[in-house]
Amino acid sequence: MAALDHVMDPEMPGVSIVALGMVHTVAVDRERVRITLLPPFVGCPALDVMRARAVSAVSQATGLEPDEIVVEYSAAVPWTSDRVAPSCHRALRSRGIAPPPRVTEEVMTEMPPVACPWCGSVDTEAEGVFGPTACRSIYYCRACRNPFEAMKPV
Repeated sequence: MAALDHVMDPEMPGVSIVALGMVHTVAVDRERVRITLLPPFVGCPALDVMRARAVSAVSQATGLEPDEIVVEYSAAVPWTSDRVAPSCHRALRSRGIAPPPRVTEEVMTEMPPVACPWCGSVDTEAEGVFGPTACRSIYYCRACRNPFEAMKPV
């Protein structure tokens, strides 16, 4: 897990796959390390990069050969934005990305105001449902007049 905590999401620099709650299981036996990751969004273009980085990080930390490390994605347990660690919320804000709200029935029926990661104001408006990645939207803060990205709740 310590090695995986150094694997950063390529679309959110400085945010690890562990902090994002993507690591579902790690199993170690005499011949292999098997890691199961939960994809945040189906079709995420960064999945292959994260898999390769996970294999590399575990190989470097353990001395195992890359072919002794199996990293698979599973949708058996759905990833939700509630898996994102509080430390990740802080890291996202420091990079100008609003973290996702806790998923509740109210959030799924009516999105609460999104707080600006720069000034904290909730006087914000959605500018675009589709941001630079499938997991983020674009917002504008009326208080500090800055655009920002917000992680979508899932």
